[in-house]
Amino acid sequence: MYDIVILGSGPAGCTAALYTARAGFKPLVLEGMQPGGQLTQTTDIENFPGFEQGINGFELVSTMKAQAERFGAVFEMDECMSADFSGPVKKLETMVNGTIEARAVILATGASARWLGLPNEQRLMGHGVSGCATCDGAFFRDKEVAVAGGGDTACEDALFLAKLCSKVTLIHRRDALRASKVMADRVLASPKIEMAWNSTVADVLDTEGSVSGVVLRDTKTGEERTLPVSALFVAIGHTPNTGFLQGAIELDEQGYIRTNGVKTSAEGVFAAGDAQDPAYKQAIIAAGSGAMAALEAERYLLH
Repeated sequence: MYDIVILGSGPAGCTAALYTARAGFKPLVLEGMQPGGQLTQTTDIENFPGFEQGINGFELVSTMKAQAERFGAVFEMDECMSADFSGPVKKLETMVNGTIEARAVILATGASARWLGLPNEQRLMGHGVSGCATCDGAFFRDKEVAVAGGGDTACEDALFLAKLCSKVTLIHRRDALRASKVMADRVLASPKIEMAWNSTVADVLDTEGSVSGVVLRDTKTGEERTLPVSALFVAIGHTPNTGFLQGAIELDEQGYIRTNGVKTSAEGVFAAGDAQDPAYKQAIIAAGSGAMAALEAERYLLH
């Protein structure tokens, strides 16, 4: 029986672990199959406060983990497969350790970016391929870039990048954007955004390990052409890592955990980070919500 079990080891999980460990609860952190979460796939992070020269994503998460361990948090390579939050004792069925019981649980399992499924896409991650324009856009200031997608997220990314880059090509498989009319109108009115209608990304090209262009395939004719760009931002959505929570707590239509602050529909179960945040998906916001979840869990246990 643990006082607190934390699922996830990204910035939300590590911050929750730090706070609860310093409070003397000796939390158990199940790292999941991708320890550190999405942040470990990011090379340079320049917008996390406290690092004037920026910091590597893997290094940042490793430092967070070590800080939590210093105060007694225990990290284990394990993943929760299902959960029962119906009683005062929370039961977690895990892949490695079997059944784990806890008085309180913090869900910080994050979300996974949806990708195009191209071989070079994963190889060039952090070297011109990105799933976060606000995280990596500044690295391509005054350069030509491309965004793949057609919804509100893709439009928001294109508009953000248009402030920094010399040209943005928005690649969409149809002949009309799926985004809201307001967002679509803004994109179409921008002189720095060019549309590549009826197109998909067939390949990502590179020169010396960095993106140098993308191959576009016409969805009607099948014809291909090369678009020279320095970066490709994939904006086709995220999938919250919450499938194992079906039936255990309330989720929204997209699978994100429904919260009131950081409280879930189950008493003694709290959520933090991207698993309950469909809007921002920033490391600093995940860390902040991790602290909130930890403080709420502490209050729950003490009272």
